[in-house]
Amino acid sequence: MALRACGFIVFRRLASCAPPPDNIEFLLLQTSYGHHHWTPPKGHVDRGEDDLTTALRETKEEAGLGTEDLQVIEGFLKELRYEVRGQPKEVLYWLAELRDPGTEVTLSDEHQNYRWAHLEDACSLAQHKDMQDTLRAAHRHLEAKQDKQ
Repeated sequence: MALRACGFIVFRRLASCAPPPDNIEFLLLQTSYGHHHWTPPKGHVDRGEDDLTTALRETKEEAGLGTEDLQVIEGFLKELRYEVRGQPKEVLYWLAELRDPGTEVTLSDEHQNYRWAHLEDACSLAQHKDMQDTLRAAHRHLEAKQDKQ
C-alpha cells in the first residue's frame, strides 16, 4: 500500500508589479532533513482524516497558513506518484491563493527556509520533473481562469 500525503500549492498575487500571470509567486519550503529539497507544504494522511483536511492541517503546521489565510481554487487537483526509499508514495495537491499577499509564513521544525518564487524559479528550486509539471499546470490553470474573467 502506498504512503499517501496531501498538500497545497500556495500562491500569491503581487498587486504592484507585472500584469497577470507574471504577478504570481508560488510558495516552496526547504526541508531541514535529507537533501534539503524544496516542495509545497504537504504531509501524511492521519488515520480517519480525509485528504483535503490533511492538506489544510499540514499547510497550517508547516507554513502557519490556515483556512482563514487561504482561498482554495476550484477545479485543480493533481496526483503525483513516485517512490521514496523503495516504497510507493502518492501525493495530492490542491491549489490555494493566499488571501493577503503580505501574510507571514511561519515554518515548522521540518523546514529551514521558504521562498516565494515566480514559475521558472519555482521549477528550478523544485528540481523533480513531476513537481515542475505540477507547478506549470497550476500556472496554466490560473492563466485560463484569468482569460475567462
